[in-house]
Amino acid sequence: MTLIGKAVAHGAVTVINAISCGLGAALGIDLKTEALVRLTDDPGRIDGRIVSDPEENPILIEKVLRRVLRHFNVESEYGAYVETRSNIPIARGLKSSSVAANAIALAAFSALGREIDDLTIVNLGVDAALDAKVTITGAFDDACASYFGGLVITDNYQRRILKQSKVENYAVLVYVPPKKAYTASSDVERMKLIAKEAKATHKLALSGEYWSAMTINGILHSSVLGYDPSVTLDALSAGAVAAGLSGKGPAVATVVAKENLERVKDVWERYDGEQIETRVNHQKAHILM
Repeated sequence: MTLIGKAVAHGAVTVINAISCGLGAALGIDLKTEALVRLTDDPGRIDGRIVSDPEENPILIEKVLRRVLRHFNVESEYGAYVETRSNIPIARGLKSSSVAANAIALAAFSALGREIDDLTIVNLGVDAALDAKVTITGAFDDACASYFGGLVITDNYQRRILKQSKVENYAVLVYVPPKKAYTASSDVERMKLIAKEAKATHKLALSGEYWSAMTINGILHSSVLGYDPSVTLDALSAGAVAAGLSGKGPAVATVVAKENLERVKDVWERYDGEQIETRVNHQKAHILM
């Protein structure tokens, strides 16, 4: 038996962090994760490999496949072997788990030869991320921005998309420090201290001022989580449209017009770590074979 599916989902960065109040927003970017799912005739056995980062725990792979197989009541028929490849750094606040869950779920549906609506795919991935304990709120905002592209504003607790927007085709530059920071170990109680402020920035984003909201959110969460906001402020001083901590950090994402991109790169040269140059993504997650 050879039932194979392959799919790709794209990355995202934070506009509004949902951890403090359940209201979030995220922006799709042109990084990606590809997943290959090969179903086997060994029910109950799911083997996963993160090819691009083999030292990471592949538990999310297992949880996504179990959710998908259970959805169709075929967990007693199939096992699976899964591989993922990604250019998204893990545990830096760049939505690697949400993106992987989307790609794996979509590839699994392809392998099964089943069609299903987009939000069911997203929600199965969110459920699996909660099962794997790689997220706190389920990161519905991140999952939607990854799956649909563009700017997505959400209610994560209700799993509702409140607004979707195609935004300007800006460049996106991401500063990635060397140190990892796993979402599951985030200081949730400390983030809840700014729940009112997070709700206010969410309203600002809904009103159309999403770039201002992204910057305010980033500075607020940098302060609460103990990160130096200088990385954000330096990007703004170099002409960035918006900048801020992505997720729980430590990565900082900046949205910048192409004519100012080199200036932002230059001011970030003094910080340890790497810079990833990408752009806003509006392409949906999709099957590759």
